[in-house]
Amino acid sequence: MARTRSEQVADAAIELLVNSGMRGLTHRAVDERAGLPTGSTSNIARSREALLELVLDRLYELQEAHSHAGEIRPLPREALVEFIAGALEYQYTAHREQTLARFEMALESNRRPELRAVYDRMGGDIRNLAIRLMEASGSREPVRHGLMIIAHIEGVTFEAVAGAGGAPEPERLRKDLADLLSGMLDPKP
Repeated sequence: MARTRSEQVADAAIELLVNSGMRGLTHRAVDERAGLPTGSTSNIARSREALLELVLDRLYELQEAHSHAGEIRPLPREALVEFIAGALEYQYTAHREQTLARFEMALESNRRPELRAVYDRMGGDIRNLAIRLMEASGSREPVRHGLMIIAHIEGVTFEAVAGAGGAPEPERLRKDLADLLSGMLDPKP
């Protein structure tokens, strides 16, 4: 399916955020990156704020396309480790550019309250998914444990794409997740 002009603009803006940062994100640069005539981006997103909102909306749309929200079911711990590890690895491999753009937008959302609502909706959906996943998998405290899983995922993802440590070895990633989940899913002593 062909992308719409709006999607072309948003995708080019995401690439610019990743490669040039917030300062490199201009209407003219987006036009050039997308291979569109000058003024095309301005016709879709008149202001910088509108362009940033377009980027966040596109990131949200892409996140929704890859989320497993409809597939929540009880998983044995080993399957849960694989599911979370796979989602995590996807964030810093195939989804790396979108992840970097999301981090850029997280910082910008703290400076621009008008972006905060969209960014918070993105995060809320992922937090709710983690909570539902922990509940289905037998957590005694699914809200707390879901938020702990998200904190772990965000920390590992940041370290993998922007931190000094890089991506963890797959075996270590799975061992860390298994250890974390062990305390959350084991029956009370």
